[in-house]
Amino acid sequence: MPVVISSSRNELDRISVKDIKPGFGAEIRGINFENGVSDPTFRLIQDAVTKYGVVVIRGTKLTDETHIQLGKSFGELDDVKPYVAAGRKNRLAYDELFDVSNVEEDGSTVDPNSPRGQANKGNGLFHVDSSFNPRRAGYSLLLVHELPPNGSGGGLAFADTRTAFDDLDGTTKEELLAENYIAAHSILHSKKLAAPEFYADTDPTKYPMGRHELVQRHEKSGRMNLYIAAHVHHIEGLESNELFNRLFEHATQDKYVIQIDWESEGDLIIWDNTCTMHRALEGQFMYKYRRDMRRVTVHDSSSKAWGLNEHSNVRQGLP
Repeated sequence: MPVVISSSRNELDRISVKDIKPGFGAEIRGINFENGVSDPTFRLIQDAVTKYGVVVIRGTKLTDETHIQLGKSFGELDDVKPYVAAGRKNRLAYDELFDVSNVEEDGSTVDPNSPRGQANKGNGLFHVDSSFNPRRAGYSLLLVHELPPNGSGGGLAFADTRTAFDDLDGTTKEELLAENYIAAHSILHSKKLAAPEFYADTDPTKYPMGRHELVQRHEKSGRMNLYIAAHVHHIEGLESNELFNRLFEHATQDKYVIQIDWESEGDLIIWDNTCTMHRALEGQFMYKYRRDMRRVTVHDSSSKAWGLNEHSNVRQGLP
């Protein structure tokens, strides 16, 4: 039976929150935003994301405007201005919306062999948003506007990096806590992993990387967390990536992973990048059918938001 998180307020009485996996991932029904974002509803959503790491809200009836409004309730928003300034056109009306669709400005689908198509391959690796930038992402809010036919992909998988840390053996935990390793995150590294031929001549070490502690306390929940992602190029002070590879393989085991599929336009997935990893689950028809998905990205506001990076507005790539 769904676990109902509500109060005496009438607007919360119809809302249900159901575990996808015990303690990780939840499905919320009974919310729509036709009348905007109320404080009680936002607090319920925020509490659910803190507890479960990721939630999917079905049938939200969000518009671009209320999507942005909901994102602002979580904190300061990132935007696409640096990428537009660099020459990428934004087909959407608002700079606060990241276009994570397969739709070009003229309405056609992305050519999988184009630079954008090759770059998008990196989304199929487990990652966190914006860890390669000076200030990392906190929350991501992904809204679907147009879905492909059933069975042609488009869902997301999420990995629970808090429970993954909890389950590490004692010796590994002691090493991680004692050494306080720093991981260097690079978007070009993950792109090269996903599309090695296209990025064969790209050397990630020639570009800045985001530096973050490998193990952190997730401040909202108080739980310890592995802050890892496919963006990690190396761990500082170590000659090999053996430790990272071992931790990454551990955290992406099936027992820590859930899959969330879209049901209909208006579904919204919200996740906390500081305690989860995610990847796109694309079917064989990724570029055959249009899929329109738009993301609002909220800058992290925790004490770890900037990692060990300079406080700069420079951003290394499109999250």
